Amino acid sequence: MKNQSFRQRAGFAVQGIASAWRGEASFRQQAALAAGVLLILLWRRPALVWWALLLMNCGLVLAAELFNTALENALDHLHPEQHAAIRIAKDCAAGAVLVLSLTGLGVFMAFLASTWPA
Repeated sequence: MKNQSFRQRAGFAVQGIASAWRGEASFRQQAALAAGVLLILLWRRPALVWWALLLMNCGLVLAAELFNTALENALDHLHPEQHAAIRIAKDCAAGAVLVLSLTGLGVFMAFLASTWPA
């Protein structure tokens, strides 16, 4: 990918996102939750800081899902047999997604508590 145009590199990135969308149910579920958050933001019209916090959390969770998918695919390809170190690497990547998801849930709950029922 060296010395390729921004457009080409962006195309590869979009292909990666599309691949995750097609092949990973967890990515589709997280994307659906992010869309739900966006709809609630559009409906509630909170202060810009809430937009920034919630959209940043959604982006981080989706990015973590992409990293997790990339790591799992690379490790499965390079070392198809079961190995304790690979299991730990995959579990840690999944744990990162979980931590970011729970953090996002916490921010969303704080948003609801501070803006409801206004």
